[in-house]
Amino acid sequence: MASLATLPPLPPQFKSIQHHLRTAQEHDKRDPVVAYYCRLYAMQTGMKIDSKTPECRKFLSRLMDQLEALKKQLGDNEAITQEIVGSAHLENYALKMFLYADNEDRAGRFHKNMIKSFYTASLLIDVITVFGELTDENVKHRKYARWKATYIHNCLKNGETPQAGPVGIEEDNDVEENEDAGATSLPTQPLQPSSSTYDPSNMPSSGYAGIQIPPGAHAPANTPAEVPHSTGVTGNTIQPTPQTIPAIDPALFSTVSQGDIRLTPEDFARAQKYCKYAGSALQYEDVSTAVQNLQKALKLLTTGRE
Repeated sequence: MASLATLPPLPPQFKSIQHHLRTAQEHDKRDPVVAYYCRLYAMQTGMKIDSKTPECRKFLSRLMDQLEALKKQLGDNEAITQEIVGSAHLENYALKMFLYADNEDRAGRFHKNMIKSFYTASLLIDVITVFGELTDENVKHRKYARWKATYIHNCLKNGETPQAGPVGIEEDNDVEENEDAGATSLPTQPLQPSSSTYDPSNMPSSGYAGIQIPPGAHAPANTPAEVPHSTGVTGNTIQPTPQTIPAIDPALFSTVSQGDIRLTPEDFARAQKYCKYAGSALQYEDVSTAVQNLQKALKLLTTGRE
């Protein structure tokens, strides 16, 4: 991908979007779609913060140039031309990163790449708001991921051993104010995929502290980060674990749409969304989630109900 024009210095008013822009830079080569939406989020947020002062106008103008260049380079990529596909792509990517970090956390493997994955997942959930309001589930994932990143970072900084796995979020701890701690001293270079840092069979099927992990969701083979060699994790290759495929309702195979069913435009839109989510899940080899979404689409189209 061709290099983008350099942005001018970040105005102090835009401090809240600096990490989203850094995430965009880290994904320019790894996942240009993610990079595009990170910049779009930064653009939209920056416009709301300050679009009048000269330095902010100059910065936003240059950022707009980057967005237009990216959109041109990506051409007819469906994740850019269709919001449903883009939303599914971004949400699945954020969840993949969250589950990788959560798996490392539960295994007691605390390291900077894991902290960065937690924090980056929270930033990407911010970015999902370009498509509309977040679901309650995503709000909880974002809060937990950002808090976990801050908590583990501070523990390591102070020479303390973090508590592994699910812990309750301290309600009096202002995660938003401490978000810089979650990104301080973290590697700024893109993290490379690794297939030997976790065991998908260890991923839980339910949540913690009120956070529910979608059934069938797991960290796929091409995780976005790797464990540094200094963490003591062995390099033995872990064989892929067979996935548990949800039971398919036999009635779906024999269901024929009844003549009196009238599907609304909203029904078609929801069915299309389920299919897009299924397609995106397959990109991450998440068969279980793909099957569940396809079942939902089929039921909606044949019965008019979800």
